[in-house]
Amino acid sequence: MNRNHTILGRREVLHSTLALGATALATPGVFAELLQTPPQTEGPFYPNQMPLDTDNDLLVINDSITPAVGEITHLSGRILDRKGNPVRNAFVEIWQVDNHAVYLHTDDKTNRASQDTNFQGYGRFLTDSKGHYYFRTIKPVPYPGRTPHIHFAISQGGKRTLTTQLYVKGHPGNARDRLLQGIDAKARETVLRDFAPLKNSSIGELAVDFDIVLGGTASEGEDGKMHGIGQSQWRRRQTRRNDR
Repeated sequence: MNRNHTILGRREVLHSTLALGATALATPGVFAELLQTPPQTEGPFYPNQMPLDTDNDLLVINDSITPAVGEITHLSGRILDRKGNPVRNAFVEIWQVDNHAVYLHTDDKTNRASQDTNFQGYGRFLTDSKGHYYFRTIKPVPYPGRTPHIHFAISQGGKRTLTTQLYVKGHPGNARDRLLQGIDAKARETVLRDFAPLKNSSIGELAVDFDIVLGGTASEGEDGKMHGIGQSQWRRRQTRRNDR
């Protein structure tokens, strides 16, 4: 079942209501070049078996009347090139643990008996002409050895362009997460986002805006250092694929 069109309308309402603040950053011509969203490892738990439903609403599987457990989160943003131009028809995938810290992947044995079978665990969305994407999911929770995070994969023309992760800004586990701390401080800020209360929500929903910048390389800062994870380092991490 595909509910993209219905939920997309809700996402656009969220954008206008929240006045999310990345507009200047993402407007073509405002900056000569944006800092690329740093690539990160895919990890071993990209779904080995797709759920029955793969749309952008991870809280409800097909026509089920029982939603997933967790803090409802409206996750939206844009896919941009390094000049700030929107990337249309980018294939955006996300996957994450459920509220009991269990991945959809069948090899994740951690707390398997507590898996929330109503949580889709994976979703996909094709960006519109303005580069927008939208998901309804839950706020990520800690996984053993990891701070809360959501995995992202972006593909264009059938080829993976970027694999990265989104983190909860201000979470105490961030300082102990070696993957997050492996990104230099400047680039790290691009993957840290506030999960803010949704205005006028009577059930405590959250909203997070996460723009993703493709196509740039690590940039040199005023300190003379390269900012962002280098592609060779990223490839080494990808081949290991033993991090959650």
